[in-house]
Amino acid sequence: MKKLKKIYCSISLAFGTVTLLLALFLCFGQSAYATGANDQLTNERVQDTNTPNTERRDTSTDRTGLSFSLNNEEGNLSGNIRLLIGLTIISLAPAILIMLTSFTRIIVVLHFVRTAVGTQTVPPNQVMIGLALFLTLFIMNPVFSELNDTVVKPFDAGEISQEEALERAEQPIRRFMYKEMQRKDLKLFCDIANIDMTGMDLSEPETLDPIPMHVVIPSFIVSELRTAFIIGFLIYIPFIVIDMVVASVLMSMGMMMLPPTTISMPFKILLFVLADGWDLIIGNLVKTFY
Repeated sequence: MKKLKKIYCSISLAFGTVTLLLALFLCFGQSAYATGANDQLTNERVQDTNTPNTERRDTSTDRTGLSFSLNNEEGNLSGNIRLLIGLTIISLAPAILIMLTSFTRIIVVLHFVRTAVGTQTVPPNQVMIGLALFLTLFIMNPVFSELNDTVVKPFDAGEISQEEALERAEQPIRRFMYKEMQRKDLKLFCDIANIDMTGMDLSEPETLDPIPMHVVIPSFIVSELRTAFIIGFLIYIPFIVIDMVVASVLMSMGMMMLPPTTISMPFKILLFVLADGWDLIIGNLVKTFY
């Protein structure tokens, strides 16, 4: 887990650095471009004063730079601001991925599998993270598709405002988290936050909408960790039996100095391969979300 934390921190730092550099580049580039454009616009206006009114053209539409456009008395961010916000969201993508999706449960279970088999570095961390990422995309595909249809496309077409887009984006994510979390964890954090749950039915997600996201998210994470540890315990059982059998045989033969793990590891790998362990673990792990 320490190696996994180091990799996650490295990825987050890289995302943040790239975002900061791009933001600075955009700001300085747009400022220089806007200054040159304003000088050019001033020269054109001076030239237009010497021309007839019929030949003058409106140069107010030639302005560039960071600006706020007004549409039906509702302020909308310009394209440059939207790009900056998008880059900021990308820099926070690792944290969002861990907190709001199935990634946490998958990566913890895969770590338990590797530890139970006894192969400390096989498969490598990069392979495990990649597998967990694509399994997360597979599991979260219905949620991402709904977000794309109800939030991204209408917002890109200008049909909804930023506030409405955020409100719509919460709904499918809330439904996914409510479906996976245990209600006792939600009740725990509501009690800590002094939220009155009178009139809320924990079995009906529709009645839980007044609960803020800063309470829902930690409840979901704690539930995911509990579920992952339960699955990890069940995975450990057959491999512990092999370790106990091998250790008993070595003790009866008087081989005190021979580490039992040296002998038990090939048998655990053989058992894992013969039982088609990857298919069983990944298949049943994905089914826990359906």
